Amino acid sequence: QVQLVESGGGLVQAEGSLRLSCAASGRTFGRSTMGWFRQSLGKEREFVAGINWRGSFTTYADSVKGRFTISRDNAKNTVYLQMNSLKPEDTAVYYCAADDSVYTTIPSQAEYEYDYWGQGTQVTVSS
Repeated sequence: QVQLVESGGGLVQAEGSLRLSCAASGRTFGRSTMGWFRQSLGKEREFVAGINWRGSFTTYADSVKGRFTISRDNAKNTVYLQMNSLKPEDTAVYYCAADDSVYTTIPSQAEYEYDYWGQGTQVTVSS
């Protein structure tokens, strides 16, 4: 079983930055793909970024490429999402997710591939 707790959300002005953290418990963290998803009001949840178990492969949604960076520290059981040049359309609840499969090379962008989810953290970007 894996438990995920996000933190770092808040209110920021457009062009500002935030760093989200996701603290994970569970023995398989260091062997699991991790992802960030987000859900805006009235919209479906969407993929934002993913990172494989070693941190050697990352993938991003087109809407955040060049602005967001996902990283992980397996010694601290934590995954991060650095968000720069934020836009009002980035406003959403951001969720951390873990894939129960281990040693996967390429992170999936599909929500159904992820087995564990955090409670979410709100990010609001004002114009």
